[in-house]
Amino acid sequence: MVRSALNRILGMLIVMALVVTIVFVIVRVTPGDPAAVMLGPDATAADIESLRERLGLNASIPQQFVTYVGGILRGDFGQSIFLNMPVTEALMQRAEPTFFLTIFSLLIATVIALPVGVLSAYWRGSIFDQAATTLAMFAASIPSFWLGLILMQFFAVKLGWFDTSGYGGPGASFAERMHHLVLPAVTLGLISSALITRFTRASMLDVLNDDYVRTARSKGMSEWRVVVKHALKNALIPILTVVGLTAALLISGAIVTETVFGLPGVGSLIVSAVLRRDYPLIQGALLVVAGLYVLVNFVIDMLYLIVDPRVRY
Repeated sequence: MVRSALNRILGMLIVMALVVTIVFVIVRVTPGDPAAVMLGPDATAADIESLRERLGLNASIPQQFVTYVGGILRGDFGQSIFLNMPVTEALMQRAEPTFFLTIFSLLIATVIALPVGVLSAYWRGSIFDQAATTLAMFAASIPSFWLGLILMQFFAVKLGWFDTSGYGGPGASFAERMHHLVLPAVTLGLISSALITRFTRASMLDVLNDDYVRTARSKGMSEWRVVVKHALKNALIPILTVVGLTAALLISGAIVTETVFGLPGVGSLIVSAVLRRDYPLIQGALLVVAGLYVLVNFVIDMLYLIVDPRVRY
């Protein structure tokens, strides 16, 4: 297991090195002068030259890349142009809403999808199975911004149970901040549960007819033990895969949802950085999101080893 973990860590480092290189190249090959784009059409040549010097754009490309990588290794992602603060600090200030929104959404999706997928497979062809399949297809086809607006209209505007936007004031308690996350988390959780439900159902159908399940039943075990202890345990690896992918997708899906609900998270920060052409902030945010993707996949791979020790990397 230790060797497999080390192999996966080496793989993570290689992937992140590729991501760093690709992000650097994309920014450098973007048409136009980044300094001129950031300062706008009214900027003077002196202003543009000053910003180019400040961003290190006057150095050669290899020198820029070495400086860029060296800064990342020291935890320095550069300076945000418009926020006038280190990119790391800007991201840290916005990390909390995105982190809890992702966790909250994944929890809702898993709690809904796992039992529905298992029961749908167990009662294959029943009214429950047909209803669950129809609802999952419907949920998967709904745009997150549309569902968010519908939930906001009903639960926030009509019933007044939640605020329409924001994350609480500066002195808001943890409970108040989580209260602001309920509608965004339900939006993402309901949509994400569709994919997990479908994979759980398919994975359970594969194992429910296997010989060891029939053997367990022939020994007189209760259906609960047969389904949970034998079938679900062996169906977990593909389910873990899709849960991990869902967690990674939630990070990018939060960009739209945070914008709809006015949450001050990393997603809305990326949108703001793109609109303002704040390239250092865009680069830093892309690397953090890519790093989270890689980290989530690493955690899933480690869970594979725990669920099935025969797995090797």
